[in-house]
Amino acid sequence: MPQARLCSCWGGRVLPLLLAYVCYLLLGATVFQLLEKQAEAQSRDQFQFEKLRFLENYTCLDQRALEQFVQVIMEAWVKGVNPKGNSTNPSNWDFGSSFFFAGTVVTTIGYGNLAPSTEAGQVFCVFYALVGIPLNVVFLNHLGAGLHAHLAALERWEEQPRRSQLLQILGLALFLTLGTLVILIFPPMVFSHVEGWSFGEGFYFAFITLSTIGFGDYVVGTDPSKHYISVYRSLAAIWILLGLAWLALVLPLGPLLLHRCSQLWLLSRGLGLKEGGAPEMEGVPRPQKTPISA
Repeated sequence: MPQARLCSCWGGRVLPLLLAYVCYLLLGATVFQLLEKQAEAQSRDQFQFEKLRFLENYTCLDQRALEQFVQVIMEAWVKGVNPKGNSTNPSNWDFGSSFFFAGTVVTTIGYGNLAPSTEAGQVFCVFYALVGIPLNVVFLNHLGAGLHAHLAALERWEEQPRRSQLLQILGLALFLTLGTLVILIFPPMVFSHVEGWSFGEGFYFAFITLSTIGFGDYVVGTDPSKHYISVYRSLAAIWILLGLAWLALVLPLGPLLLHRCSQLWLLSRGLGLKEGGAPEMEGVPRPQKTPISA
C-alpha cells in the first residue's frame, strides 16, 4: 500500500540520512565552538581594553560619545565604506567593483561586505538576481556539457584495449591536476601577493568563494592602503565564473575517475581478462557505464 511504502522509504533511507545530517551539523557546531569561542572572547576583551585606554588618553570624551562614534563606524562598514584611510579611498561602485558585485549576485556568493543602500538599487538587485541566477546556472551547465563532450570517449572505455584505458586515465588525471593548479593554486598565490595574505589565507578565500559560501571576512580589492590596477576586481570576477565552471566539470568526473582507477587496479591483478582488454570478473556483475552528462 502507498502508506506502507512511504513508511518503508522513510525508515529505510530518509531517516538514516536525516540522522547523519543532523549529527554532522552537531559535530561541526562542536568543533567550531571549541576552536573559535576562546579567540572571540580574547578579541572582545582586547576591544574593551582599547576603548578604556582611549577614554583615559582623551579625557574630553565620555563613554556615551565613544559608543556613538563606534556606531557611526559600524554603520559605515555595513554600507561598504572602509573606515580606514580617508575620503580619497577608491569607490566601491566604480565599474570594476560593480562588475565584481554583479558576479557575486548571480553566483549567489554574496560576501556581505557590500550591498545596495538606495531603494532603487535594492529593487534592481532583486530583479537582476531573479534573472541572473538562472542564467548563471544555464551558462555553467552548458559550459560543463561542452567540456564533457571532449571526454565522451570515456563512455566507451570498457571496449578499448588496456593500454588505451591506462592512457586515458593518465590524461584525465593530468587534465584535472593542471586545472586544479590553474583554478585553486595559482590564484591564491596571486591574491596572497597582492593582498598581503599568507598562502593559507589566499587558499581559504579561494575555496570559500568558489564553494559560494562567501563569508566576506576576506574580499579582494578592499584594502584602502593598497593601489590596485583598475581591472583587478573584474579579473577576480572572471576567475570566479571560470572556477565555478571548472567545479561543475570536476565534481561529476571525480567519482568516474575513481571508478576507472579501481577497475584498472582489478585488471592489473589479472581477474578474468577477456580478449580486447575488457575485464570480466567471475561472480561479479559487470559494472554499468557511467554516462557523462551535464
